[in-house]
Amino acid sequence: MSSMRKTLLPLAAVAMLSVGLAAAHAQDTAKADAAKPADPGKVVVTVGDSPITEGEIALAETDLDPQFANLPPDQRRIAALSALIDIHSLANKAEADKIDQTPDFKQRMEFLRERALHNAYFKEKVADAITDADVKARYDKEIAAAPAVNEVHAYHILVKTKEEAEAIIKKLDAGASFEDLAKKESTDGSAADGGDLGYFGPGQMVPEFEKAAFDLKVGSYTEQPVQTQFGWHVIKVVDKRPKQPPAFDKVKDQVRSVLMRERYIELVQNAQKEEKIEYSDPALEKAVKDATGAQ
Repeated sequence: MSSMRKTLLPLAAVAMLSVGLAAAHAQDTAKADAAKPADPGKVVVTVGDSPITEGEIALAETDLDPQFANLPPDQRRIAALSALIDIHSLANKAEADKIDQTPDFKQRMEFLRERALHNAYFKEKVADAITDADVKARYDKEIAAAPAVNEVHAYHILVKTKEEAEAIIKKLDAGASFEDLAKKESTDGSAADGGDLGYFGPGQMVPEFEKAAFDLKVGSYTEQPVQTQFGWHVIKVVDKRPKQPPAFDKVKDQVRSVLMRERYIELVQNAQKEEKIEYSDPALEKAVKDATGAQ
Protein backbone atom coordinates (compact mmCIF):
# COMPACT_ATOMS: atom_id res chain seq x y z
CA MET A 1 0.00 0.00 0.00
CA SER A 2 3.03 2.24 0.29
CA SER A 3 2.71 2.98 -3.43
CA MET A 4 -0.78 4.36 -2.83
CA ARG A 5 0.45 7.06 -0.53
CA LYS A 6 0.96 10.33 -2.36
CA THR A 7 4.48 11.68 -2.57
CA LEU A 8 4.34 14.87 -0.52
CA LEU A 9 7.03 17.50 -0.84
CA PRO A 10 8.49 18.21 2.59
CA LEU A 11 7.71 21.62 4.03
CA ALA A 12 11.34 22.60 4.03
CA ALA A 13 12.20 21.69 0.43
CA VAL A 14 14.79 24.17 -0.87
CA ALA A 15 14.59 23.98 -4.63
CA MET A 16 17.14 26.58 -5.64
CA LEU A 17 20.72 25.37 -6.04
CA SER A 18 22.11 28.64 -4.81
CA VAL A 19 20.19 28.35 -1.54
CA GLY A 20 21.58 24.87 -1.05
CA LEU A 21 25.11 26.03 -1.72
CA ALA A 22 24.75 28.92 0.68
CA ALA A 23 23.13 26.84 3.39
CA ALA A 24 25.86 24.21 3.12
CA HIS A 25 28.49 26.91 3.26
CA ALA A 26 26.86 28.41 6.35
CA GLN A 27 26.90 25.02 8.07
CA ASP A 28 30.52 24.42 7.10
CA THR A 29 31.54 27.85 8.34
CA ALA A 30 29.78 27.23 11.62
CA LYS A 31 31.70 23.97 12.00
CA ALA A 32 34.93 25.75 11.17
CA ASP A 33 34.22 28.47 13.74
CA ALA A 34 33.63 25.81 16.39
CA ALA A 35 36.85 24.01 15.47
CA LYS A 36 39.12 27.08 15.30
CA PRO A 37 42.43 26.46 17.06
CA ALA A 38 43.79 28.79 19.73
CA ASP A 39 46.32 30.21 17.26
CA PRO A 40 45.00 29.85 13.70
CA GLY A 41 48.05 31.66 12.34
CA LYS A 42 50.54 29.11 13.67
CA VAL A 43 52.49 27.46 10.83
CA VAL A 44 52.46 23.66 11.11
CA VAL A 45 54.10 22.57 7.85
CA THR A 46 55.77 24.41 5.00
CA VAL A 47 55.56 22.94 1.51
CA GLY A 48 58.17 24.70 -0.58
CA ASP A 49 57.44 28.34 0.14
CA SER A 50 53.78 27.66 1.07
CA PRO A 51 52.95 27.59 4.79
CA ILE A 52 50.10 25.47 6.14
CA THR A 53 48.60 26.96 9.28
CA GLU A 54 46.39 25.63 12.05
CA GLY A 55 43.58 27.77 10.70
CA GLU A 56 43.89 26.22 7.26
CA ILE A 57 43.79 22.72 8.76
CA ALA A 58 40.65 23.56 10.70
CA LEU A 59 39.04 24.89 7.53
CA ALA A 60 40.08 21.83 5.55
CA GLU A 61 38.52 19.54 8.16
CA THR A 62 35.09 20.90 7.23
CA ASP A 63 35.68 20.18 3.54
CA LEU A 64 36.88 16.58 3.65
CA ASP A 65 34.99 13.73 2.02
CA PRO A 66 31.95 12.61 4.06
CA GLN A 67 33.73 9.35 4.91
CA PHE A 68 36.08 11.32 7.18
CA ALA A 69 33.30 13.08 9.10
CA ASN A 70 33.05 10.43 11.80
CA LEU A 71 36.76 10.00 12.36
CA PRO A 72 38.14 10.81 15.80
CA PRO A 73 39.43 14.41 15.96
CA ASP A 74 43.12 13.43 15.85
CA GLN A 75 42.66 11.21 12.79
CA ARG A 76 40.51 13.84 11.06
CA ARG A 77 43.23 16.44 11.65
CA ILE A 78 45.89 14.16 10.15
CA ALA A 79 43.66 13.43 7.13
CA ALA A 80 43.12 17.16 6.61
CA LEU A 81 46.82 17.95 6.91
CA SER A 82 47.74 15.16 4.50
CA ALA A 83 45.22 16.47 1.97
CA LEU A 84 46.59 20.01 2.34
CA ILE A 85 50.16 18.83 1.70
CA ASP A 86 48.94 17.16 -1.51
CA ILE A 87 47.09 20.33 -2.52
CA HIS A 88 50.01 22.67 -1.83
CA SER A 89 52.47 20.37 -3.61
CA LEU A 90 50.49 20.32 -6.84
CA ALA A 91 49.47 23.98 -6.52
CA ASN A 92 53.16 24.93 -6.41
CA LYS A 93 53.76 22.91 -9.57
CA ALA A 94 50.77 24.54 -11.23
CA GLU A 95 52.10 28.01 -10.43
CA ALA A 96 55.51 27.07 -11.79
CA ASP A 97 53.80 26.05 -15.03
CA LYS A 98 51.86 29.37 -14.97
CA ILE A 99 48.50 27.60 -14.99
CA ASP A 100 47.24 30.35 -12.68
CA GLN A 101 47.78 32.81 -15.54
CA THR A 102 45.54 31.06 -18.06
CA PRO A 103 42.14 32.59 -18.97
CA ASP A 104 40.27 29.45 -17.90
CA PHE A 105 41.87 29.47 -14.46
CA LYS A 106 41.25 33.19 -13.97
CA GLN A 107 37.62 32.77 -14.99
CA ARG A 108 37.16 29.94 -12.51
CA MET A 109 38.83 31.90 -9.72
CA GLU A 110 36.49 34.83 -10.35
CA PHE A 111 33.50 32.50 -10.17
CA LEU A 112 34.77 30.99 -6.91
CA ARG A 113 35.39 34.47 -5.48
CA GLU A 114 31.88 35.64 -6.30
CA ARG A 115 30.33 32.44 -4.98
CA ALA A 116 32.27 32.83 -1.73
CA LEU A 117 31.04 36.42 -1.42
CA HIS A 118 27.48 35.28 -2.16
CA ASN A 119 27.71 32.63 0.56
CA ALA A 120 29.30 34.97 3.08
CA TYR A 121 26.58 37.58 2.48
CA PHE A 122 23.88 34.90 2.82
CA LYS A 123 25.39 33.69 6.07
CA GLU A 124 25.52 37.18 7.56
CA LYS A 125 22.18 38.49 6.34
CA VAL A 126 20.06 35.32 6.46
CA ALA A 127 21.47 32.23 8.15
CA ASP A 128 23.00 34.00 11.16
CA ALA A 129 20.17 36.55 11.34
CA ILE A 130 17.39 34.00 11.95
CA THR A 131 16.98 33.56 15.70
CA ASP A 132 15.43 30.72 17.67
CA ALA A 133 12.63 33.14 18.51
CA ASP A 134 11.95 33.67 14.80
CA VAL A 135 11.69 29.92 14.26
CA LYS A 136 9.41 29.40 17.28
CA ALA A 137 7.14 32.27 16.20
CA ARG A 138 6.72 30.75 12.74
CA TYR A 139 5.99 27.34 14.26
CA ASP A 140 3.38 28.80 16.62
CA LYS A 141 1.72 30.72 13.80
CA GLU A 142 1.54 28.10 11.07
CA ILE A 143 1.93 24.67 12.68
CA ALA A 144 0.85 24.70 16.31
CA ALA A 145 -2.12 26.97 15.53
CA ALA A 146 -3.23 25.08 12.41
CA PRO A 147 -6.83 23.80 12.51
CA ALA A 148 -7.02 20.27 13.86
CA VAL A 149 -7.65 17.55 11.30
CA ASN A 150 -8.69 13.96 11.85
CA GLU A 151 -6.78 10.90 10.83
CA VAL A 152 -8.01 7.34 10.50
CA HIS A 153 -6.54 3.94 11.22
CA ALA A 154 -7.59 1.62 8.42
CA TYR A 155 -7.07 -1.88 7.10
CA HIS A 156 -7.71 -2.89 3.51
CA ILE A 157 -7.80 -5.82 1.12
CA LEU A 158 -6.69 -5.16 -2.46
CA VAL A 159 -7.73 -7.44 -5.34
CA LYS A 160 -7.74 -7.17 -9.12
CA THR A 161 -11.47 -7.38 -9.91
CA LYS A 162 -14.74 -6.06 -8.56
CA GLU A 163 -16.10 -9.61 -8.40
CA GLU A 164 -13.26 -10.70 -6.11
CA ALA A 165 -13.91 -7.73 -3.82
CA GLU A 166 -17.65 -8.47 -3.70
CA ALA A 167 -16.92 -12.09 -2.76
CA ILE A 168 -14.70 -10.89 0.10
CA ILE A 169 -17.44 -8.58 1.39
CA LYS A 170 -19.86 -11.52 1.44
CA LYS A 171 -17.37 -13.52 3.52
CA LEU A 172 -17.06 -10.60 5.93
CA ASP A 173 -20.83 -10.37 6.18
CA ALA A 174 -20.83 -14.05 7.11
CA GLY A 175 -18.42 -13.38 9.98
CA ALA A 176 -14.99 -14.01 8.44
CA SER A 177 -11.97 -12.28 9.98
CA PHE A 178 -10.88 -9.21 8.01
CA GLU A 179 -7.23 -9.76 8.92
CA ASP A 180 -7.29 -13.43 7.92
CA LEU A 181 -8.88 -12.59 4.56
CA ALA A 182 -6.31 -9.88 3.96
CA LYS A 183 -3.46 -12.32 4.56
CA LYS A 184 -4.98 -14.83 2.16
CA GLU A 185 -6.53 -12.65 -0.55
CA SER A 186 -4.89 -9.22 -0.65
CA THR A 187 -2.29 -8.45 -3.32
CA ASP A 188 -0.95 -5.45 -1.42
CA GLY A 189 2.25 -5.36 0.59
CA SER A 190 0.24 -4.84 3.78
CA ALA A 191 -1.28 -8.31 3.46
CA ALA A 192 1.29 -9.85 5.83
CA ASP A 193 0.06 -7.43 8.53
CA GLY A 194 -3.57 -8.29 7.92
CA GLY A 195 -4.02 -5.27 5.67
CA ASP A 196 -3.01 -2.78 8.37
CA LEU A 197 -2.18 0.65 6.93
CA GLY A 198 -1.76 2.46 10.23
CA TYR A 199 -2.96 6.02 10.71
CA PHE A 200 -3.15 8.49 7.82
CA GLY A 201 -4.57 11.94 7.36
CA PRO A 202 -6.03 13.99 4.49
CA GLY A 203 -3.92 14.06 1.34
CA GLN A 204 -1.90 10.93 2.12
CA MET A 205 -3.93 8.46 0.08
CA VAL A 206 -5.39 8.56 -3.41
CA PRO A 207 -8.71 10.48 -3.38
CA GLU A 208 -11.12 7.58 -3.91
CA PHE A 209 -9.56 5.54 -1.12
CA GLU A 210 -9.33 8.51 1.23
CA LYS A 211 -13.00 9.50 0.80
CA ALA A 212 -14.23 5.97 1.42
CA ALA A 213 -12.07 5.56 4.52
CA PHE A 214 -13.07 8.89 6.07
CA ASP A 215 -16.76 8.25 5.37
CA LEU A 216 -16.73 4.95 7.29
CA LYS A 217 -17.71 4.70 10.94
CA VAL A 218 -15.22 3.16 13.34
CA GLY A 219 -15.56 -0.63 13.30
CA SER A 220 -17.25 -0.80 9.90
CA TYR A 221 -16.07 -1.84 6.45
CA THR A 222 -17.10 -0.77 2.96
CA GLU A 223 -20.34 -2.39 1.77
CA GLN A 224 -19.34 -1.79 -1.85
CA PRO A 225 -15.88 -2.27 -3.37
CA VAL A 226 -13.82 0.89 -3.86
CA GLN A 227 -11.97 1.27 -7.16
CA THR A 228 -8.66 3.12 -7.49
CA GLN A 229 -5.84 3.05 -10.00
CA PHE A 230 -4.38 0.12 -8.04
CA GLY A 231 -7.41 -2.17 -8.22
CA TRP A 232 -10.45 -2.88 -6.04
CA HIS A 233 -10.40 -2.35 -2.29
CA VAL A 234 -12.36 -3.47 0.73
CA ILE A 235 -11.64 -1.04 3.55
CA LYS A 236 -12.15 -1.30 7.29
CA VAL A 237 -11.70 1.60 9.75
CA VAL A 238 -10.71 0.68 13.29
CA ASP A 239 -10.10 4.13 14.79
CA LYS A 240 -10.32 7.88 14.22
CA ARG A 241 -8.51 10.56 16.18
CA PRO A 242 -7.50 14.22 15.98
CA LYS A 243 -4.10 14.57 14.34
CA GLN A 244 -1.70 16.32 16.66
CA PRO A 245 0.76 18.87 15.26
CA PRO A 246 4.38 17.71 15.29
CA ALA A 247 6.41 18.77 18.30
CA PHE A 248 8.54 21.88 17.83
CA ASP A 249 11.83 20.01 18.39
CA LYS A 250 10.99 17.59 15.56
CA VAL A 251 10.33 20.25 12.92
CA LYS A 252 12.36 23.25 14.01
CA ASP A 253 15.13 22.55 11.49
CA GLN A 254 12.55 22.34 8.68
CA VAL A 255 10.92 25.58 9.81
CA ARG A 256 14.31 27.28 9.92
CA SER A 257 15.01 26.09 6.37
CA VAL A 258 11.70 27.56 5.19
CA LEU A 259 12.59 30.90 6.76
CA MET A 260 16.05 30.78 5.19
CA ARG A 261 14.58 30.08 1.76
CA GLU A 262 12.02 32.89 2.03
CA ARG A 263 14.52 35.45 3.28
CA TYR A 264 17.06 34.40 0.68
CA ILE A 265 14.56 34.90 -2.13
CA GLU A 266 13.60 38.31 -0.72
CA LEU A 267 17.28 39.25 -0.42
CA VAL A 268 18.01 38.25 -4.02
CA GLN A 269 14.95 39.97 -5.43
CA ASN A 270 15.80 43.22 -3.66
CA ALA A 271 19.42 43.02 -4.80
CA GLN A 272 18.45 42.37 -8.41
CA LYS A 273 16.11 45.39 -8.42
CA GLU A 274 19.18 47.53 -7.83
CA GLU A 275 21.16 45.89 -10.64
CA LYS A 276 20.86 46.43 -14.38
CA ILE A 277 20.46 42.93 -15.81
CA GLU A 278 20.64 42.70 -19.60
CA TYR A 279 20.28 39.53 -21.70
CA SER A 280 21.83 39.20 -25.14
CA ASP A 281 19.24 36.56 -26.10
CA PRO A 282 15.51 37.36 -25.58
CA ALA A 283 14.63 33.67 -25.67
CA LEU A 284 17.12 32.95 -22.89
CA GLU A 285 15.72 35.84 -20.85
CA LYS A 286 12.22 34.44 -21.17
CA ALA A 287 13.36 30.94 -20.23
CA VAL A 288 15.13 32.17 -17.10
CA LYS A 289 12.18 34.32 -16.01
CA ASP A 290 9.73 31.49 -16.65
CA ALA A 291 11.87 29.10 -14.62
CA THR A 292 12.35 31.47 -11.67
CA GLY A 293 9.01 33.26 -11.73
CA ALA A 294 10.76 36.59 -12.14
CA GLN A 295 8.89 39.56 -13.60
